[in-house]
Amino acid sequence: MSRFKCLVAGVTLALGISSAAHAAEPLQAGFVYIGPTGDHGWTYSHDVGRKEVDAKFGDKVKTQGIENVPETADSERVFRDLASKGTKVIFATSFGYMNQMEKVSKAFPKTVFMHATGYKTGKNLGTYDVRTYEGAYMLGVVAGKMTKNGKLGVVGSFPIPEVIRNINAYTIGARSVNPNVTTRVVWVNTWFDPGKEREAALTLIAQGVDVLMQNTDSPAIVQAAKEKGVYAFGWDSDMTKFGDKAHLAASVLHWGTIYNETVEKVMAGTWKPTPIWYGVKQGAVNIEAFGPAVPADVKKLAEDRRDGIKAGTLHPFTGPLKDQSGKEFVAAGKSLPDSELAKMNFYVEGVEGSVPK
Repeated sequence: MSRFKCLVAGVTLALGISSAAHAAEPLQAGFVYIGPTGDHGWTYSHDVGRKEVDAKFGDKVKTQGIENVPETADSERVFRDLASKGTKVIFATSFGYMNQMEKVSKAFPKTVFMHATGYKTGKNLGTYDVRTYEGAYMLGVVAGKMTKNGKLGVVGSFPIPEVIRNINAYTIGARSVNPNVTTRVVWVNTWFDPGKEREAALTLIAQGVDVLMQNTDSPAIVQAAKEKGVYAFGWDSDMTKFGDKAHLAASVLHWGTIYNETVEKVMAGTWKPTPIWYGVKQGAVNIEAFGPAVPADVKKLAEDRRDGIKAGTLHPFTGPLKDQSGKEFVAAGKSLPDSELAKMNFYVEGVEGSVPK
């Protein structure tokens, strides 16, 4: 080797810029969370998915989770900071991040942006979601069998289509096994506030509700149910340890199904902004952690319904279905298409009260 070639090789090694070193650099993936990873609900389930990315890809990927990011201009700052530092794929895990992420995505065309539960897309901006209503339907089947007085309750976060859809699916599931069931809703207008969630649960219990579901993020509802001797469900994750015998089952979300698939495509250069809406069929939603109070036949019934959803032979929103006014919105033998599910803004027959304006 000539003196010149030796000199070049030495400089290259000294600076650490060999092609092998470049190839060894891990892909950076950022996860932006609305709440704390210790909420045992929504954010917790997303962080479990992030850890599954770590487990699958090892040192090929470096992940970072950022907690408690408000759905304001603060999130735009976080997205910009991650992208400017070379993060290759950024996941925004709450609906309220949508406009900020869309804006930042246009400024960083080489970064992949993924927004959960939203609808805006772009060349490097994709959307993803899980069919939480499938989990709500399965919980409803259990609730319909376990209620003693036919009064169910839901602690709701915000009256957006996602949450209204879950309340309706829960009621449909319950009425499929107990036609006289009714559902009451108390809205807290927050995703994570254990104090407000507990207060809402106690209000419902005081109204006679004996089985509770939630579309909020803390285990406060399950804790209140345990305290007052009624039943409740885990939402987004297994909340058994907070409810003991009060915990009937949980609708568990497996975000890792989406995260692993997306990261793999980004690494392979095959990612496209194709909307993702995964459910039981793809392993993204499941009913799990049945409590000791649930009889074997009720557990089997719920699992049979799950298997039907997985096989494509059962759809929670299959007619005939009526809204509160008694008007049929799905005919017998038909199923509500995704386009209609995505914009649901009314209660089905059996839900009491009215959707807040």
